[in-house]
Amino acid sequence: MEKTKAVIYARVSTSSQDYDRQLHDLREYATRQGYEVVKEFSEKISGAKKVEERQAMTELLDYTSKHKIDKILIYECSRLSRRAVDFLKLIETFTERGISVFILQNGLETMLPDGKVNPIATLVLGILAQFNAMERGLIRSRMQSGYSNYRANGGKVGRKDGYNKPIEAYKEEYAEELRLLKRGYSLRNISKITGTSVTTIRKVADLINKEKKAV
Repeated sequence: MEKTKAVIYARVSTSSQDYDRQLHDLREYATRQGYEVVKEFSEKISGAKKVEERQAMTELLDYTSKHKIDKILIYECSRLSRRAVDFLKLIETFTERGISVFILQNGLETMLPDGKVNPIATLVLGILAQFNAMERGLIRSRMQSGYSNYRANGGKVGRKDGYNKPIEAYKEEYAEELRLLKRGYSLRNISKITGTSVTTIRKVADLINKEKKAV
């Protein structure tokens, strides 16, 4: 009987972190299940980055489009992406290719043994994706709160006086938010999906609109 072919994907956010434990635990799981691990992908990059900016993820998508793979093993769902929209899109892409994604930490698998979509996993992962996006927003919020408190006590943070963040930097940092705006999503819904505050989304939208008018 032919073994189940699996690939492993591991990710950490910064160069100071290590994904060795993820790889070790996923290899161990594959061995217990009798899977044949045919390829491993790993990278050190923020999960908030767009898919096309992540080399290993791009390579994984390319590899699975050209080879017959049964399963993708990841440690936990935020390793795939911290952007709810990107996470769900990746799951959909792999499902269309007949590939089941297994999340070790939650013991969830996106497809059933008969090849059909696992409805329970779909529900749970949708909720987890939203939580991960919210967590990203909370981190931003905590940082902003810390800065505000520091300023209130006479401290100075950030760039030198007179410095304005380039409009291109906003476009890159809030690319997903801008994409959803173009698709007609409301500010409130974009905030729920990305974890970015409504105030910030409105500010970025206003800056982009001002740039367009100036052209």
